[in-house]
Amino acid sequence: MKTSIAKALFHSHPYTNYRKIVSDLLKEGKSSGKEQSEDLTHYSALNETRMNRLDKTIKIDTTVAEQLKALQNEYIWLVLAEGWCGDAAQIVPVINKMAVESDKIELRMVFRDENEELMQHFLTNGGRAIPKLIIIDKATSEVVSDWGPRPKGAAEFIINYKKEHGVVDQTAKSELQLWYLHDKGLSIQNEVLALIPECVEDLM
Repeated sequence: MKTSIAKALFHSHPYTNYRKIVSDLLKEGKSSGKEQSEDLTHYSALNETRMNRLDKTIKIDTTVAEQLKALQNEYIWLVLAEGWCGDAAQIVPVINKMAVESDKIELRMVFRDENEELMQHFLTNGGRAIPKLIIIDKATSEVVSDWGPRPKGAAEFIINYKKEHGVVDQTAKSELQLWYLHDKGLSIQNEVLALIPECVEDLM
């Protein structure tokens, strides 16, 4: 796994560069990733608008911010994502704002389809679901934890919807976006913070 992570980090991007790559592809009528279609480009354009809004409006909870600022160890937060992914559009801006709160966190972004070897180590129920956050201890290069592709509440919403309707359709996707809107990124902040050992120790 360390080799896969090292390769991914070598080809990784800061958040702003990731955003620019996705934006530049959109200007060419393309989405990120190996597969190209009108639907994926359409979703990428929607996500561009969402991320622009979230970059401006997302606020990190005061308690979360205090714990991030108090971190003693240094971490790399490596995120697998793609521009067309609706969950990534809602989650990655929150993760970025969290990383900005601490000089001990370096956020690096990679595209899933360019890092299949790494993705294979972080499958969700056998699938390549994204976004996926990998928390790495900078001193040891060891993986501390990983998180994704959705906060627990959002994951439960989709599971329950699928049980009731047998499919995840456009209505489900729209209602999921509303879930994120109402949650204001708080579930993401608390769940990610709980994965950092020194923060867990503080909470105990």
